[in-house]
Amino acid sequence: MSSQRQYLCIDLKSFYASVECVERGLDPMTTRLVVADPSRTEKTICLAVSPALKAMGVRNRCRVFEIPKTIDYLMATPRMALYIERSADIYEVYLRYIAPEDIHVYSIDEAFMDVTDYLALYGCSARELGERIREDVVATTGIPATCGLGTNLYLAKVALDITAKHSPGFFGELDEERYRAELWTHQPITDFWRVGSGTARRLEEMGIHNMGQLAMSPTEPIYRAFGVDAEILIDHAWGIEPVRISDIKGYRHKSHSLSAGQVLGCDYPFADALLVTKEMADQLAQELVASGQVARGATLVIGYRATQEERDAASDGGGRRMRWGEFSATGTRGFSSHTSSSEVIRREVETLFGEVTDHDRLVHRITLSLDGVAFNDQQGLQMDLFSDPAKLEREHRRQQAMNAVREKFGKNAMLRAMDLLPNATARERNRQIGGHRSGD
Repeated sequence: MSSQRQYLCIDLKSFYASVECVERGLDPMTTRLVVADPSRTEKTICLAVSPALKAMGVRNRCRVFEIPKTIDYLMATPRMALYIERSADIYEVYLRYIAPEDIHVYSIDEAFMDVTDYLALYGCSARELGERIREDVVATTGIPATCGLGTNLYLAKVALDITAKHSPGFFGELDEERYRAELWTHQPITDFWRVGSGTARRLEEMGIHNMGQLAMSPTEPIYRAFGVDAEILIDHAWGIEPVRISDIKGYRHKSHSLSAGQVLGCDYPFADALLVTKEMADQLAQELVASGQVARGATLVIGYRATQEERDAASDGGGRRMRWGEFSATGTRGFSSHTSSSEVIRREVETLFGEVTDHDRLVHRITLSLDGVAFNDQQGLQMDLFSDPAKLEREHRRQQAMNAVREKFGKNAMLRAMDLLPNATARERNRQIGGHRSGD
């Protein structure tokens, strides 16, 4: 592997649970602990399960009621602000060894590093450097880590996910030859990066159950089934990944979307669901202003909890397609021009909500995205000739002032009147991070 590029992928074991154990002076590897919100019902999802509970068969991201009653464990209320702080502490450890341009933070608890050009500096192998960084993380924060080493980003990730997590030393190492020799027959195929249950199901319909079979299969049916994504699947089957961290750092979206979504605490009637949707539209508009961006349209997805009759019809192959015991309605609406105006976006989203939503059903889930998001100074943006520029400029300055107040004093320091209505959710969500308690 010495003549090829060397990538590390480091993952923090059961990160949220490990942080809670360390905060309590407990061993993260032996303590039985789950991170979940006790104020919610037993159906709430555990954000993290400690390694000791996993060893007893408790699966990650299970619901509280699924944990066997015979097992004694601690429950920790989520503290997302604390987890972000600890993640930053660990990133500082990485910076002791690797420059930021050679680090790609993949998630709050996982990061890739290109260590190729650092091995001569430190006078060690890539594995020795990975072990050194991993041990420093544990010594600095008390949080255990797992490490994968590969000759490309994909192999580093697979070495982490499949090889390291089943190794006593929590370290895995792969190159293309070793990958094909050791993992071509590995099952289930969903253990591999970017292969979800839907992809696995379509592959199974073609008689493909592992990466070796995928690599040896005719490519035409795979392209027919997956389109351009087939190229990634076939490359990964052979252990090939041409993208480097420098490519990721250099990539810039020409246009993208900005989204928000929430599962309501109880099912809402039409008027209350509209209120929450307008709050979400206002939140996204404020985010546009804060980042100097504008949007060209909106997409709204409304989810309804299915009745037992509808579930039975779906299970028999008829009726609506469902997910999580729900079915949904979707609609899109284009704006007359690119805008970040909260007033315009709320008005357009309210119209879209009326077009999409069934007045007679209770709403369980709402997802709103603003589409065609681009920076305000980007060339080629369509302008609206019929709007009052002075009025839009006054509103823009007002939105900037609101963002400044919220940045200094907290998101709930300045609210709209609709946020004070009984069934509004903005105030509660402003106290959360990623839909979970911040801990502040």
